[in-house]
Amino acid sequence: MASEANSSTGDGVQMPEIKFTKLFINGCFVDAVSGETFETRDPRTGEVIANIAAGDKEDVDLAVNTAREAFDHGKWPRMSGFERGRIMMKYADLIDQHAEELAALECLDAGKLFLLNKILDVPGASNMVRYYAGAADKIHGETLKMQGEFQGYTLREPIGVVGHIIPWNFPTVMFFFKVAPALAAGCTMIVKPAEQTPLTALYYAHLGKQAGIPDGVLNVVTGFGHTAGAAITAHMDVDKVSFTGSTEVGRLVMEAAARSNLKSVSLELGGKSPVIIFDDADVDMAVDVARKAIFFNKGEICVAGSRVYVQEEIYDEFERKIAESSKNWIVGDPFDAHVHQGPQVDKKQFEKVLKYIDHGKREGATILTGGKPCSEKGFYIEPTIFTDVKDDMLIAKDEIFGPVMSLMKFKTIEEAIERANNTRYGLAAGIVTKDLNIANRVSRSIRAGIIWINCYFAFDNDCPFGGYKMSGIGRDGGMHALEKYLHVKSVVTPIYGSPWR
Repeated sequence: MASEANSSTGDGVQMPEIKFTKLFINGCFVDAVSGETFETRDPRTGEVIANIAAGDKEDVDLAVNTAREAFDHGKWPRMSGFERGRIMMKYADLIDQHAEELAALECLDAGKLFLLNKILDVPGASNMVRYYAGAADKIHGETLKMQGEFQGYTLREPIGVVGHIIPWNFPTVMFFFKVAPALAAGCTMIVKPAEQTPLTALYYAHLGKQAGIPDGVLNVVTGFGHTAGAAITAHMDVDKVSFTGSTEVGRLVMEAAARSNLKSVSLELGGKSPVIIFDDADVDMAVDVARKAIFFNKGEICVAGSRVYVQEEIYDEFERKIAESSKNWIVGDPFDAHVHQGPQVDKKQFEKVLKYIDHGKREGATILTGGKPCSEKGFYIEPTIFTDVKDDMLIAKDEIFGPVMSLMKFKTIEEAIERANNTRYGLAAGIVTKDLNIANRVSRSIRAGIIWINCYFAFDNDCPFGGYKMSGIGRDGGMHALEKYLHVKSVVTPIYGSPWR
């Protein structure tokens, strides 16, 4: 156990007590078998928040064994969908009841804005649980029209034991992107949160038990990717892995799944998303869309609109206005309600972003705004805009995962489409135009999993989300996510003397 030293922030937000620091296996909080721990740090200061149990292969084995027992012999997969949904509804209510504390934990551990955690992430998570709770009793198969003298139908059955590996940029949202549909399907699971942000995952495990989720169904193993994460992906008794993170680690996940039991894999990976602004756009609106597309959540978002293409007729006006607007983008303590951008998640990510900024300067790009750290302590970086960017520069090709925009000019629709697609990624894109024909043509031409027209970050529980190309396999969100956790089984019986087929 550990606790935050300060009782409240300057804005009067009550600092959370750190209640849960151990692994959650079979309904209990337990130490790692090795007894080892690791530090989770406050990105505002770099100071240690708490020491967290460091799960390893032996702990994953214990968690998988209990999840397997709960799936093969427990009641969760055998409950009616209505019963599962009722427990999930209670789970959602408990999340809402603890929203302020959970929002503060996320702010403390990840540097995410407290206010947005409170009004967006946490209530969004509880609503996601309710969405899939409502779907739990609507999982059904089909009646088949067989050509011979047979009756056929399909069953949709839970896939089994699932390993969820979630990232550090949206710990709450990503936890439930994966856990909620898997619970609705009747699966049991092991969640491995990112080592940078373990605190809310442990709290959600505690609330799940309070809601009535049976022991062994929802397990959380904290630890490192190369130990606990690798053990999950290679485990012979895990039936599926759902991973969100970098493309490089996604390759390792697929390789481990193939080398072990050929388990099913779904991946939501990196992105280098374009925002294309046409010359008929309202420039002020375009500036607002583009600014939020890259600087929201300090650029630590897989769909960040980091490549901004502006048609040449309005480019100069856009450049002037985006530079002016960036001066009003406040970087500071994420507990402060007036702040727009908190610190990067940790020192490693902070240094990575600064290295890319330095690389952009060395390659010949021009800094329009920002480009420097902006605090003596903590991991704060100014919102940064580069101009004079070429498509073959690293800052225009690599996922930086920070508040760094590459601003570029284009002439024709054809050029914009070609340059937008000139990337190994295909996660998202934004289009800003008043012309419906342009919007339709470009949205159908860009190879990405979600296209936002005159908006950005318009997520919804019913809207599937995932990538093309090296941005991943499979979809989160909507009924498409539920399908990832279900097998389809065909059942065929002969029919004798039927008057019709």
